[in-house]
Amino acid sequence: MALVYRGPASLPGCPEAVAALLANPALSFDVHYVGPKEELKLTPATLSMAAIYAQPGGGELKRAYRRLRKQSPLIQEYVRSGGRYLGFCLGGYLAGATPGFKLLPGDADQHISSHASTVRTGRDTTVSVTWRGHPRTLYFQDGPYFILDENAQNADVLATYPNGTVAALVAPFGRGAVGVAGPHPEATAEWYQVEGLTNPDGIRADLGVDLVHTLMRCAG
Repeated sequence: MALVYRGPASLPGCPEAVAALLANPALSFDVHYVGPKEELKLTPATLSMAAIYAQPGGGELKRAYRRLRKQSPLIQEYVRSGGRYLGFCLGGYLAGATPGFKLLPGDADQHISSHASTVRTGRDTTVSVTWRGHPRTLYFQDGPYFILDENAQNADVLATYPNGTVAALVAPFGRGAVGVAGPHPEATAEWYQVEGLTNPDGIRADLGVDLVHTLMRCAG
């Protein structure tokens, strides 16, 4: 089972895109939404049934964390005990520490404010990344980059932005693992159409699938 958060710390369309990725035939998770207005609530019993918990994109970090702060110890314990946390954009920020769930071997920060970033707008756009040595274009909306501690030797960096900062990674946390992406490899064709954007590489799920496969293989 995969749980996808859907509630006030997300925006319409973001949980649904993550759910569609996890239900992709290459992954084939049994996907359920979890949240304050969903049938399943974010509780220890609910998380105990899940192989993966996904935190989708959404709005502003501090506001989202205020809504999820009480669940932070619960999410930490779930991952520490062997669960898998998957975060996209806001979900990547929330995996960090300032503020966040403190799951990363380091922290997350705003990519558009990083040195020599090729994207300087907070509007929806695309970003170039190097994913496992290959150039790709991904949907992007003010996502994070990830700062690794010096002793983060077990972190698997999957992708970097053009300025060399980390765009996607997987790392162990306790007996579980965390996988995060600053851009949106889960973005659907509808996202691009609504914003009038194009992707020269095509709109494919392969990078999102790679992130999830790597996360599930990571041993804490």
